[in-house]
Amino acid sequence: MSQIAVLVAAYNAERWLSQCLDSLLGQTLHEVEILCIDDCSTDGTAAIIDDYARRDSRVKALRTEHNSGQAVARNLALASVTAPYVCMVDADDWLSPDALASAVDVFSRYPTTDCVVFRLIKAYADDVSADSREAQHPESSETVRTEDYGLPEPLAHDGVLSGLEAARLSLDGFRLHGLYVTRTELHRRYPFDTTTRLYSDDNATHLHYLHSREVRACSGRYFYRQHPSLTQAFNPLHFAMLEANLSLRRTLLREGVPNDILRTYESHRWLNFVILYRTLLKHRDELPADLLDDLTRRFTTTLATFSHSTLPLRACWKPGYWLFPHLSTFDLQQRAYLQYKLRHDPAYIDACLA
Repeated sequence: MSQIAVLVAAYNAERWLSQCLDSLLGQTLHEVEILCIDDCSTDGTAAIIDDYARRDSRVKALRTEHNSGQAVARNLALASVTAPYVCMVDADDWLSPDALASAVDVFSRYPTTDCVVFRLIKAYADDVSADSREAQHPESSETVRTEDYGLPEPLAHDGVLSGLEAARLSLDGFRLHGLYVTRTELHRRYPFDTTTRLYSDDNATHLHYLHSREVRACSGRYFYRQHPSLTQAFNPLHFAMLEANLSLRRTLLREGVPNDILRTYESHRWLNFVILYRTLLKHRDELPADLLDDLTRRFTTTLATFSHSTLPLRACWKPGYWLFPHLSTFDLQQRAYLQYKLRHDPAYIDACLA
């Protein structure tokens, strides 16, 4: 019987997918099930998945009915999991050979642990600057530069966090990252949030931590491939973060989290709101009128959900971050602030909003 299920959602991932799957099939823990979901790719992704499924029975090929995004694809796979533990790996990432075995070892030694966190390693391609050491991809000749994301105390020294402590750290700008193994029963209770195509899938992480009895770390490493050219490019879909963040706020209120945790998250949500609005100001001339009207409506709706009663003073006391109740006055503040910054630092807007 499989001990861990790995969910791999793939969309147009033919460049990296084989490396990802090879790292999973090369685990020192052999009893794994790999549920690989093609989200209606238009390249050779589906063929790669089918080929691996033919060659190794541990790989299960799944396909969404239509292109739906990672959250829907992973939930489809989650429904088919038979293993007691489950994790997700992006199609362009990979694991160290001992990653899954080390996670299972932690679960077996600590029966009240519900989430086991990987050591997150950011991996940069040769054409990307990184102040870090070099590493060889285990299944290819590719050389990458790596940077250890680090773990908060006490996880950094093999300690333990309560679920509430882990949730607090994850909600504070992901000071505790979201790459981990969890019990399948917990994940099924709190599947991926499908509110938006982007970003809302991360919301499940906070709920898994919140409802864990204990959270620990293992020695296994998750290599997280960095794509600066992609993440920095402007895409109107990035504004989906407004609704994804709002969905998590509603969930936290429904879960009745302590006020200090809610206020911590509201600080993070406010920062995202301000940055997204500055992104809109930078690119508004590129947007068609109907999209600009839609975004204005969405920003107006979202602004109304912020309140001084839940937003800590430190989050909105600085110039440029004041909370105004109406979008028109907030807009004036942002324009004035950006003009001031540009006079003193002409590269400011590109550096901050790229």
